[in-house]
Amino acid sequence: MRDFSYCKRVVVKIGTNLLSSPDGVREDFLERVARDICVLREKGLQVVVVTSGAVGMGAKELGLSGKVTRINMRQACAAIGQPLLMQSYRSVFGSLGVNIAQLLLTPEVLNNRKSYLTLRDSLETLFSLRVLPIVNENDSVSTSEIGNAFGENDRLSALVASKIDADLLILMTDIDALYDADPRSNSNAKPLSIVEELTPEILAAAGSAGSAHSTGGMRTKLDAVKIARRAGCRVVLAHGNTENALERIIAGEAIGTLFLARPRIKNRKRWILYSWPEGFLRIDEGAASALREHKSLLPRGLTAVEGNFPAGAVVQINDIAKIISNFSSTELQKLIGLHSSRITEILGKEAPAVIARPEETVFLDEKDD
Repeated sequence: MRDFSYCKRVVVKIGTNLLSSPDGVREDFLERVARDICVLREKGLQVVVVTSGAVGMGAKELGLSGKVTRINMRQACAAIGQPLLMQSYRSVFGSLGVNIAQLLLTPEVLNNRKSYLTLRDSLETLFSLRVLPIVNENDSVSTSEIGNAFGENDRLSALVASKIDADLLILMTDIDALYDADPRSNSNAKPLSIVEELTPEILAAAGSAGSAHSTGGMRTKLDAVKIARRAGCRVVLAHGNTENALERIIAGEAIGTLFLARPRIKNRKRWILYSWPEGFLRIDEGAASALREHKSLLPRGLTAVEGNFPAGAVVQINDIAKIISNFSSTELQKLIGLHSSRITEILGKEAPAVIARPEETVFLDEKDD
């Protein structure tokens, strides 16, 4: 199960607690990780690094203590810390002869199909140039509101792994494995070497606390695992301070916890599944049943339209699915409850025949374990 010889593309997420020290970046840790990453690249692997640490570095630069919670202060800390963080990466990897590139993402980049495809093309070009992509959330412009922020970089790393069809996601953190209970409160808690399914018991055992400058806990890591697994990507959760952790993981050593993947769904469907919906459609039970039978969504079953969105947007259907809508919200308002034969009468001869096709419909329970 720990045979990674087939892997071609790996995403490595580095957590805040590993990178940070009272004086800034832990240069000794970053140097060790950089050497490990170089070994992976020498083996022919394409590596993407998803890094945390910008907010923490900015807070340290300002002499702040405690958790930074105010949105505007987190944005300021990120703006101050991001160049400091990247300078550390550039210095360490530059000494090893590796050029790096910075990619700052917001959810809007991944939610918009055009910008998402542009991102994929950019990464492919960087890989061809042997440049190491360093990805972080653009915290200086993101907010904590749903739909405007990833929430933490565990989720970001899983989304990146999903979007680029990575074979393996390695979550480097300050804990050595997933346990069958919270080891902080249960001395009998045992580490899990391999997890085949994220059972309710495993999810219940996950804690939620993050550190002063990070926002992720074990539950956020398991949420990230769900995303990666659905993309056919295996995940290893391991302590970043383990000597030569990345090299040893790729070699198949039983380090940390390995989460097995689920069958991979197509990339376009994954993009729909994990895009934040721009609006909501309410449909009746008959239309919902038809969707489950892999039929198109028709106007007759539409009962309400919420939000303002263009044609081609990802929208949510009740609480069961997401689709790419062939119509804008304004157009859909005109079609509520009508027979399909009236679409061209109302919107013209060039109008699509259906609201959404089965191949552009993804059920929300497809992402659940």
